[in-house]
Order: sequence, then C-alpha cells, then structure tokens
Amino acid sequence: MTTPSPLLSRPGAVEAAGADAGVAAHYGAPLREQRALAAGTAVVDLSHRGVVTVSGPDRLSWLNTLSSQQLTDLAPGRSTELLLLSVQGRIEFDARVLDDGATTWLLAEAAEAAPLADWLNRMKFMLRVEIADVSADWGVVGSTRPVPEWSGLLVWEDPWPHVGAGGYSYAVAGEDDHPGLERPWFEYLVPADQLEATVGDRPLAGILAAEALRIAAWRPRWGAETDDKTIPHELDLLRTAVHLAKGCYKGQETIARVHNLGHPPRRLVFLQLDGSQHTLPAAGSAVKAGERNVGTVTSVAQHYEMGPVALAVVKRSVAPDEVLTVLDGDESYTAAQELIVAPDAGQVVGRQTGFLRGPR
Repeated sequence: MTTPSPLLSRPGAVEAAGADAGVAAHYGAPLREQRALAAGTAVVDLSHRGVVTVSGPDRLSWLNTLSSQQLTDLAPGRSTELLLLSVQGRIEFDARVLDDGATTWLLAEAAEAAPLADWLNRMKFMLRVEIADVSADWGVVGSTRPVPEWSGLLVWEDPWPHVGAGGYSYAVAGEDDHPGLERPWFEYLVPADQLEATVGDRPLAGILAAEALRIAAWRPRWGAETDDKTIPHELDLLRTAVHLAKGCYKGQETIARVHNLGHPPRRLVFLQLDGSQHTLPAAGSAVKAGERNVGTVTSVAQHYEMGPVALAVVKRSVAPDEVLTVLDGDESYTAAQELIVAPDAGQVVGRQTGFLRGPR
C-alpha cells in the first residue's frame, strides 16, 4: 500500500484514487492548477511513484542486454526510457532511466516498482549489480519547467516527443508540430524526508492536472494505455523507448517483424469528447464505431483549454475520419478522433536521430 504523501495535509487537498492513490488529485481548483502547471508556476506531487536503483560496475551493460534501449553509452545526467518485453514483444515494464555515474535510477509507476525490482534480481546471475526498491526513501516531483532552486537534485527529463537515437516515429504528426512539444516534462528525485521542505511554499497542482497535460501531449502511460497484449508500435513508443539498431534482447524479434513486415494490430488515438454533458466517461469505457466495439478508452481528463479529452486504443482498421461513440454504462459520448499512430504505420517514414535528452 502506498504511504500517503505529507503534501496531502495542504489546504484543499483531495486524495486521488486507483493508480494515483497517496497523492492529491487536486487542491480545490483543478483547472486553475492545470493552467499553473502548464505555465511552469506550479509543481505536482508524484511521491507515490516507484523508484528502483541498479548499482555496480556492470549495471548499464547488463540493463542493455535486457531492455529495448541502448544504454552502454548513457552518460551521467542523461535521460532516456526503456522497455522490458515478453518473448512475444509485449510490454511488461516501462521505466524512465537516469544514471548518475554510480547508480542507474529507474522511475516507474507505483504498481511496477516491486515487481520490477524482483524481476531484475532474478536476472542478475553472477554479474556485479545490486538492485533495490527505494520507493519508500525517495519522492518524485514533476514540473513543466526546470526549477533553478533544485539544480542539485537528480532530474529525469522526458525525451518525448523527440525521436531518440535508433528510434522511429509512428505518428502522423511530424516532430516539429507534435503536441508533445507543448509539454516539456521534468521529474525531480527528492529524499522522502525532505519532500515538504523542498517543495516549500511553491504552488502545487494535483495529479489531475498532470494527467490532462499528458493526454494532450499524446504521452502513453504504463498501466493506462498498456494491457497484457500491448506492443510498443501501437503507442508510438519506438520514438523514445526502443533502439532499432542495438543487440539482442527479449522481444526483439517481434519489434523487428512488426516494424519491417507488418502493421501493429491496434493504434493509439486522441479523442475530443462531446462537452455538452457534465460528466466524463471512465477509463475502460468501450469505444464504438456504429454498433461495433472497436476499442477502449485508456485515459480521460478535463483539459483547461480543449475541454473533455481522452486517449484510446482502437483497432487499426477503424477509418481515420470515422466519428466514434464512447459508451460508459447508460451514458454515451460522441468522440472525434485525432490520429496519433497512423493506420498504415508500417509505411511511415521514420526519423532516426542522435537525440538524447540531457541537462540544460
């Protein structure tokens, strides 16, 4: 069980539920908080997130052999993302990666941390690595701008939406007009016992604000956009989390086969929902084209500028111009889809670059 954040004692704090239990959903003014977070004047408490460390001289070469990402040349202070896949290429873990020269830090969802540490411990064999779940000792604080007063803290800078070294874009949008450019994202590692003092009197936004900005940036989240069948191509994760030219790793055959010979069976879409109703559909709601079930809503939010928005995973065969309906119990919502992953994604011209996010 996640230990509630001390920042829940702040005035107006309302605790989030589900995957975000333990931190504030909001502090009384969700849309105002979202505006402030987008402008960089507020930060968001993510202290419920998981943190796993890997230390030892073999850490980067070892993680390189296990994961989808090229890590052997990861310099201290640089940020990247890795996936750990099943033999069938399905996403089992998605971790944000930062190395400080002695330790590799893996930032994960709360539900990922313990299973991730356990899985890594079973894979270390005779190598010189030590794995620890240090989630209880560290908090994470998110921001859309660098925080100058926190320059001494370790910080992970989200590479999204830039196409990383060895990566590939499956998106319809080009890199220069991708909506993710409007959401720079930084996650600061803070000792848990210093969380309140570090945040101080800085304005806070709740997790609802962070989620709305993430959805608008088309950024997939493990446990939300993923299920037990998800392959990276469906979510455009080859952009930031897969290196297509690295050596062998579990799941690589599926990555290469789908990339070179086929199309992903499903695709991530952005939905603009009918705003005439006073409610939002729940994640998990069915997406229908006419009478056919064609997908599932994975994340939903009220955006401060666009109104009700969502991410959904739908069948590749859904026509790009088809108006969809989201069905949540007795409530239905008309939804206009905006393409993220192209239906003919195997034919998208990829942009492979040497980009790797680092300190500013």
